[in-house]
Amino acid sequence: MPRTDRLLLGRAGAALGLAALLAGCMLGPDYRRPALDIPAEFRGASPPTAAELALADSAWWRQFGDPTLDALIVEGLRNNQDLVVAAARVEQFYGVLGTTRSPLFPQVGADAAGSRTRASEQTISPAPSINPYNAAQVTLLASWEVDLFGRIRRLTEAATADLKASEASRRGTVLSVVAAVTTGYVRLREQDRELEVARSTLKLRTDSLKLFERRFKGGVVSAVEVSQARSEYATALRAVPVLLQAITEQENALSVLIGRDPGPIARGRSIDALAAPAVPGGLPSELLDRRPDILQAEQTLVAANARIGAAKAAYFPTISLTGAFGQASRSLSDLWGGSARIWSYGADVSLPIFTAGAIAGQVESAEAGQRAALAQYRKTVQAAFGETADALAGIGNSRESLAAQQIQVSALINYARLASKRFEGGYTSYLEVIDAERSLFNAQVQLAQAQGDVLLRAASLYKALGGGWVDLANQDAPQPAVRLGERPPLVP
Repeated sequence: MPRTDRLLLGRAGAALGLAALLAGCMLGPDYRRPALDIPAEFRGASPPTAAELALADSAWWRQFGDPTLDALIVEGLRNNQDLVVAAARVEQFYGVLGTTRSPLFPQVGADAAGSRTRASEQTISPAPSINPYNAAQVTLLASWEVDLFGRIRRLTEAATADLKASEASRRGTVLSVVAAVTTGYVRLREQDRELEVARSTLKLRTDSLKLFERRFKGGVVSAVEVSQARSEYATALRAVPVLLQAITEQENALSVLIGRDPGPIARGRSIDALAAPAVPGGLPSELLDRRPDILQAEQTLVAANARIGAAKAAYFPTISLTGAFGQASRSLSDLWGGSARIWSYGADVSLPIFTAGAIAGQVESAEAGQRAALAQYRKTVQAAFGETADALAGIGNSRESLAAQQIQVSALINYARLASKRFEGGYTSYLEVIDAERSLFNAQVQLAQAQGDVLLRAASLYKALGGGWVDLANQDAPQPAVRLGERPPLVP
């Protein structure tokens, strides 16, 4: 290589090295997790034991003891379309990160061109001695924006946080799918029990109506009592199709949730046989690192914080280094000769002088976005504390309610039996029997709902606490083609 070319390359390398040393300054605030007023423990709860803390990392839905439910959850995790969308969005943000961070590195390209030209011999400009003539050129191009004030690094920091937020959102979708499938299945089994009660009541009232019609023909009862029996029969008859419609809608919703076309859902254990999961424990401070929605909100705050620095960097100069090295010749055979060499290098400095408030507006917008993200983060944390406290309180209250409902059903069964005997003995009117049966029907329906509520409160608590069980469920969910923490490859 000629001495002049070596000197040029040495100067260019020195310039690049100097720029790299200068590119250590970053404008804008560095992120620090905001101080939060976190209670020592949840309202109405004592500090959890080690065993209770471990429950939050277990596959809690298996504690229901229903393989059918387990299979539905696995199917939902594998086929739910929201999870497919969430995985694809992680890949999108990974691509955005690669695009955003690419200016941190020199951009290298190549250009090749060839042509054959004939110049006019009748113009003022003389034609070349060789006419027509060939032209060929091969050039290697390089450019690099020196990130002197950290604009690109802040944007990369924001893009990295956006990627982490998208992953947290995907994990939040995993959490929601497990909870939603569990809720839908328990509600379905609850409605199945209500349908059993309705059909049983309908059978009793059908038998009663037939009995009263026979007695009316025999002159034993009046038309009033027959009409009362017929009214109660119609009420029970109407309840059945209403429940059938509700069950069909619940099955269709659950089918779509697990990625199927609307259709029937297999049943496993009855609502009576489903075991309530054990109550897990947790500390408020743990929610900050366990709940996907809190992690997502924090990463959104990190991104908003980084964009302040990127906006402020616009006040300062933008420095770009460019260079080109290649060969150019009128003939292809002479293209690689020493005399055909071409090169150039230079620097471009761009400095805003008057922008009529454009940059100030961008900085103000970025700072406002950070304040909004901070408020949303705090709101998300407060909502998480509230959901967890509600779930903890709901477990105890729902169990007490269930126990009271069981007592009421037992009492009403006895009441209905005694009322029927009193009516048969002629000691009371049929109105007492109607009242007893109607009360029993409503109480049995409420019992099924109370049983479902106990199960769902436990599921709500596991959902509210988050925890390692999301990792277990995530194993069956669609995965993005990239892993969090991987850097985009430095390839074109």
